Amino acid sequence: MSSFNYDMPGEFYSRKRQGSRLSGLSYQRFDTAAEAIRFAIEDLPSAEFTSCMLEANGERFGARELKALYASPRYPLQRPTR
Repeated sequence: MSSFNYDMPGEFYSRKRQGSRLSGLSYQRFDTAAEAIRFAIEDLPSAEFTSCMLEANGERFGARELKALYASPRYPLQRPTR
């Protein structure tokens, strides 16, 4: 993932939770993969995050890969201070 292009468009998929069951699939398109990754890490409820996927440039990235891309020093967007 060291050559991951954060500027390419990204298509983001996640499953909604209703109680203990997974329900419909949610889809969002982002202008950049970096924005999609930020949405996944910072805005998605943890129950939905575990079943999410980013598709960018024909490759698919699950929750584990999204965490690594967000934690990378190459991640281009400002992270919130905690």
